[in-house]
Amino acid sequence: MDRKYLCIDLKSFFASVECVERGLDPMTTNLVVADPERSDKTICLAITPAMKALGIRNRCRIFEIPPGVDYIVAPPRMKKYMEYSAAIYAVYLRYVSGEDIHVYSIDEVFIDVTNYLTLYRMTARQLAVRMMEDVYREIGVRAACGIGSNLYLTKIALDITAKHAADFIGELNEESYRQGLWDHKPITDFWRIGPGTARRLHNFGIDTMRDVANAPEDLLYRLFGIDAELLIDHAWGREPTTIADIKNYHAKTNCLTSGQVLMRDYGYDEARLVLKEMVDALCLEMVDKGVVTRSLGLMVGYSNALHMEPVHGSISLELPVNSDRILIEAAERLFERIVDPQYPIRRLNITCNHVVEESCEQCSLFVDQQESRRTRQLQTAVLDIKKKYGKNAILKGMSLEEAATARERNRQIGGHKSGE
Repeated sequence: MDRKYLCIDLKSFFASVECVERGLDPMTTNLVVADPERSDKTICLAITPAMKALGIRNRCRIFEIPPGVDYIVAPPRMKKYMEYSAAIYAVYLRYVSGEDIHVYSIDEVFIDVTNYLTLYRMTARQLAVRMMEDVYREIGVRAACGIGSNLYLTKIALDITAKHAADFIGELNEESYRQGLWDHKPITDFWRIGPGTARRLHNFGIDTMRDVANAPEDLLYRLFGIDAELLIDHAWGREPTTIADIKNYHAKTNCLTSGQVLMRDYGYDEARLVLKEMVDALCLEMVDKGVVTRSLGLMVGYSNALHMEPVHGSISLELPVNSDRILIEAAERLFERIVDPQYPIRRLNITCNHVVEESCEQCSLFVDQQESRRTRQLQTAVLDIKKKYGKNAILKGMSLEEAATARERNRQIGGHKSGE
């Protein structure tokens, strides 16, 4: 059976929500979502279509907005955006089952409408229009939509075709894709082709999807390894993965990660303090989920002014654990091993690798089991307090130091202000 997919994207979502909250039209209002407490180098999380029409690029920095443009600065309110997203998702559920929806991000979903078109006696475009109109009428947020015969074409129809359509709807199948977009430039407009991939292709005279389709496959496999298979399929407009496949997928290995871009350059000891906070938070997350880790990975990025490559490292543990005492100590050892103390630090990323269920945890004759139980009881008590009274209801002493970031991040969602 030929399938029909929709990819619905909420236009300038964060900025549109802020306009709706103020009774303004994002199509005619100049508004940016950005934290005014940060410097003018802060990235705008969203700008309204009215500002895009002035030639201002999305995700610009405040200082890049031309001085003659008057605009409203709205502080981010992630909790509010999540509430709007949930309300919009509820609109979709009136038409299709949750089993046929894949949430791609807070403002974008894929929907398999194949089995609903006969029921509603509609085409995919008509059903898309109905849902988009409901969202706008009830929530006040406009949407764009891609329609395709597979998930890849649906995404490309949204990203490339819909933005040029009067009704903000684009539609593709394999034939129309090859006829209309094979020579489209820049190639970075296509999903999963970033600047690095584009440069490597350009070095061999490959600048369009037609070029990719006609390129020697052995060259592409030499350049990109197993990823060449996906690139070749997409060049021809093919994508075998379905929403059902995505729903049924289970990763062979799991990890938990935490990352921060610091608000200023941090010294060696200040960055180590923040790292300890991050590991402590990951330990509580693992206790809450009933999982343990066998190793840690660390990436540290130095000050942007230095133009230095980030340093990486990893450390293995004797046994899988989620103990803050053990993991913070291990993270500090790793930090001291790979980081040069003479350079200021701007980015930290810590990963708990090979995460497994706690039932898989092994015992050791060399571990004080009574101490382990006390640590676990303390972590559980801290979790209970945080869940009941808020993340900042109880803090370790290190989070009260001047360079600490945990208190502020506990007020955020996804690294941005929750709006509470």
